[in-house]
Amino acid sequence: MSLTALLPVLALLSSLLAAVVIFALPESSHRLRTLVNVVAALLKLGIVAVMTWGVFRGVEFSVSFTMLPGVSFMLRADALAMLFAGLSAILWLFTTLYAVGYLEDSPNRSRFFGFFSLCVASTMGIAQAGNLFTFFLFYEMLTLSTYPLVVHRGTAKALQAGRNYIIYTLGGGVVLLLGIAWLHGLLGDLAFQDTGHFQGVAPALHGQLALIFVLLIAGLGVKAGMFPVHGWLPQAMVAPAPVSALLHAVAVVKAGAFGIVRVVYDIYGIDFAYRQGLLEPLAWLAAFTILFGSVRALSQIDLKRRLAYSTISQVSYIILGVTLFGPIGTVGGLAHLWHQGIMKITLFFCAGNYAETLGVHRVDELDGAGARMPATSVAFTVAALGMIGVPPLAGFVTKWTMGAGALAANMDWVILVLLVSTLLNAAYFLPIVYRLWFCPVAGPWPEERRWGRLETNAWLFWPPLITTLMLVLVGLLAATALSPLSWAQLIAVRMYLP
Repeated sequence: MSLTALLPVLALLSSLLAAVVIFALPESSHRLRTLVNVVAALLKLGIVAVMTWGVFRGVEFSVSFTMLPGVSFMLRADALAMLFAGLSAILWLFTTLYAVGYLEDSPNRSRFFGFFSLCVASTMGIAQAGNLFTFFLFYEMLTLSTYPLVVHRGTAKALQAGRNYIIYTLGGGVVLLLGIAWLHGLLGDLAFQDTGHFQGVAPALHGQLALIFVLLIAGLGVKAGMFPVHGWLPQAMVAPAPVSALLHAVAVVKAGAFGIVRVVYDIYGIDFAYRQGLLEPLAWLAAFTILFGSVRALSQIDLKRRLAYSTISQVSYIILGVTLFGPIGTVGGLAHLWHQGIMKITLFFCAGNYAETLGVHRVDELDGAGARMPATSVAFTVAALGMIGVPPLAGFVTKWTMGAGALAANMDWVILVLLVSTLLNAAYFLPIVYRLWFCPVAGPWPEERRWGRLETNAWLFWPPLITTLMLVLVGLLAATALSPLSWAQLIAVRMYLP
């Protein structure tokens, strides 16, 4: 097997083999389990870095074999794949470090980290999938591997959230499978390619292809948290903070949004989708979801639920960018895949720190927490300002680019959506920031714990500070060659100018 075929396989095996080893470890093997987690995460990051550099230089990494007559299992690392794979590899490393500290005294750690590794392997498979069949296999593997993480605590609330999660996501999977099977029956096994497959398709098939498009987007929209199939996401916040970070920043919601990008660009082709009128309804639905999620976030007192509704809003920026016909909007949407991930994982890390250190879970319990936990509160503040779109942070880069894309596409109404969304972002984030820094402590913290000189456990302390630095740098250095924005520009050029 050549190196270009071997590396995509190794990127998967780095997590799959780690999962097998971790499942076999006894609960008492804390140090060995941590070593396996960290080594696997670093190995995956190194493999992804090598492939990313190769793709940048024009090398294509791929491997495929026939599973069934007319159906292939295909892994392919193109520029779009590496955008998602790079995000997954980097944030998995920090989430692993964070989870080690968060679950230090918890039971069932081998079970947790085993499924945690399977979850990341699924995400890497989704990123590298070369056709819809392979994508679907890993998409459903992601559902099954994240369910045990959602119900990890085993409480009544966790089990109920897990039931809702599995009903929504498996239901979406059935709809997605129906669309894939219908499309396969019409046109066979279609590999992902930059210009799509339908430029010269017979007009008699246009009606069926439109219906298939609806099925595919509906199935993918469940994990992407789009209205009206978003209900599982806020309920899943009963899961531990590392799981919430994984669901919102790295894996599940990003898998849905990434799948929509693949369908629009690599199956249907942006030109065909635009000419058939498939993009405008999707744009309006994404815009409504952006505003709906923000409005619902305003009324949430539980901190993680407020962040969950924020995710529902923010992920739809990616989908809205896809529907802005033209390369500029595409660049904004694809860059937000990274930008939202970095900002949201920082916010969930901080929420977990408040919960583990102070026993605080509600917004109205955060008064004065900035003085008690200044580093965590600075990280939360910077990430919140990034979400609002304050320059020069990552969120500003997204909104500026998408606004330029909307004007270039003569979709001026999108500017209003971005402005209203920004005001709503400020309305639900700034009161938290105010409470952190300007309100006096009301009384003793619900369950305060102390860890020596640092404000919290060292495993919890450093990851949000590093991701905060990242979200500042991706904004300040957006014009550099390998920034998320520049990589999104590379993808857009290949999609629009093949």
